[in-house]
Amino acid sequence: MKTYRAYIVQCNDWSYYTWVTNNLELRLQEHTYSENKNSYTYNRIPVQLVYQEEWWSIQDAIQREKQIKGRSRRKKELLISWNHDGLKWVR
Repeated sequence: MKTYRAYIVQCNDWSYYTWVTNNLELRLQEHTYSENKNSYTYNRIPVQLVYQEEWWSIQDAIQREKQIKGRSRRKKELLISWNHDGLKWVR
């Protein structure tokens, strides 16, 4: 069964980017090597994975992503501070 991840990366300008994927490693590579100049992270690399949650349902993962995106920066930082796994720099 496929799993989905809601995740947050911190960009080199200290901003946060939140999204959902079913392949986190590939998605982190896409953030780093994207040729899409309209991509949010295009000029903000390296990025660091600072938070992730796993979901069995894409609908649940998207719902959680939207919830995280709607939070204030302070609330995102509190969520991130509880995370102790998966910290990884990507450039």
